[in-house]
Amino acid sequence: MNVEEKIKEVLNKIRPYLNHDGGDVNFVSFKDGVCYVKLQGACAGCMFADVTINNTVEEILTAEVPEVIKVENVEEL
Repeated sequence: MNVEEKIKEVLNKIRPYLNHDGGDVNFVSFKDGVCYVKLQGACAGCMFADVTINNTVEEILTAEVPEVIKVENVEEL
C-alpha cells in the first residue's frame, strides 16, 4: 500500500466523526511529508477548522502514517 492509500484509509476512519457534525474531509494531495486535505460541509467555514485539522486529522495521520509530518487544509481548489 502506498502512502496516499494509507492516508485515504485513515481519513476514512476519521470521516464518520466529522460526518456526525455535518462535515467531511477529503484528500487533495501528499508532497514532501505534507498531506493536503479539504474540509467540507459544516467543517469548511467553522471557526474550529484549524483545531480539527491540528488536533484531530494531523494527530491521527502522523501517528498512523509515519511519512506524514504535517497536515494542511486547502481552502480553495
